[in-house]
Amino acid sequence: MAKNSKLYKNILVIEDNHAILDVITLILQSEAYKVSGLNKSADMMEHIHTFQPDMMILDIMLPDADGRELLSQIRTNEKTANIPVLMISAKYTAQNVQHGPHKPNGFLAKPFDIDDLLDKIEGILAGKTY
Repeated sequence: MAKNSKLYKNILVIEDNHAILDVITLILQSEAYKVSGLNKSADMMEHIHTFQPDMMILDIMLPDADGRELLSQIRTNEKTANIPVLMISAKYTAQNVQHGPHKPNGFLAKPFDIDDLLDKIEGILAGKTY
C-alpha cells in the first residue's frame, strides 16, 4: 500500500433530502468510508477545509444554491480544485448537467442503484471520469 494513501477515504455529501443523505451516509459508512453530510451549501468551503474530503457527492438542486455553481466555486479555488466531484440529480441528465466550463468527474441520476453509486465512487477515487 502506498505510504500516502489513507486507509479510509473522506467523502463529503451535500444533499438536501435527509432520507437520501441518510441512505448515502449509511451505505458509504458500511463500505468503510468516512462520511460528512451537509444539507445545504452555506458552509461548504469551510467544511471542505476542515474535513479535507478525498471526494464529494454534490446534489444539483439545493435550497440555497445550484450545485453546478458550487462545482465552479470548488474548481476555481486552488485549494479545492482537484477534489473529485460526483454530481447527483433527479431533474438533470448527464447531457445537461454541464453548466459553464466546469465538469464533474461523474454524474448519477436519481433514483440511483446503490451498486452504481459505489462503482462510480470507487472509479472516481481511482481517477476515472464518467
